[in-house]
Amino acid sequence: MKLEAVSIKQCITLNEKWVQDQIAEDPPILGLGDLILKDKERIQQHAGRLDLLLQDPETLKRYEVEIQLGATDESHIIRTIEYWDIERKRYPQYEHAAVIIAENITSRFLNVIQLFNGTIPLIAIKITAYKVGNEYALTFVKVLDEMSLGLVDEDEPISEPTDRAFWETKRGTTKTLQLTDSLLALVKKVEPRAALKYNKHYIGIEVNGIARNFVTFMPRKAHVIMTIKLPKTDETDSLLDEVALQKLNYENQWRQYRIKLDLLANADDEKQKEAILNLVKEANENFGGSF
Repeated sequence: MKLEAVSIKQCITLNEKWVQDQIAEDPPILGLGDLILKDKERIQQHAGRLDLLLQDPETLKRYEVEIQLGATDESHIIRTIEYWDIERKRYPQYEHAAVIIAENITSRFLNVIQLFNGTIPLIAIKITAYKVGNEYALTFVKVLDEMSLGLVDEDEPISEPTDRAFWETKRGTTKTLQLTDSLLALVKKVEPRAALKYNKHYIGIEVNGIARNFVTFMPRKAHVIMTIKLPKTDETDSLLDEVALQKLNYENQWRQYRIKLDLLANADDEKQKEAILNLVKEANENFGGSF
């Protein structure tokens, strides 16, 4: 079937919000990794609205994304950098990158960006729309990658409810959901009434229908990220190192450990299970114990 490239800006049936919705529904289509949506149309004080805020669930790095139909221009560049600067100052505990998406990345734009000489982590992505029959498809090509990083409000993850099938097909796999079930079995030794609560960006815990997220899970394709809500201590760090559990960056804002559990690595390690069980018990007690 012949693909017909179309200008989104000039197309009467497409618009910027449609593009925004496509990315928000499936952030990995940008080619920046297995990102998740943190927010859309995010209000910036005295500066308008940020189109999309995306985040890498493993590194916690955030991407401030601005979309422009047609060619890049000066105002688009300034707006993107301004929103990036606002967000990095508002949430300095995270690494941030500015992302410009446009149909035409001009040579003048690339020349201007070179002036920053890597002091601003800026990514430029060219978007192209194709008409396929009566439908439209999008492609994204990175034409400029970030060089280096130049360098308290409530910000809970969006907890839109979903179901197990969503996690088995969109985020993880049947096997990583089974691994999540085995981790839930450890949680149930501490809180027998615990059940999985499926949200769009994480799987939480509920007890008698009430959210109780002293631990959460993010199944991926080959591993599960488990968070355990505990203050960071040398004792806990030593315990995780001792049993060879893989630690990801500690999440300071929510005061929780993040560990990566691979499908094939030490799946039946009793010392690891015991360590996780002890940490889950401590997290539950810190959260308020049984109720």
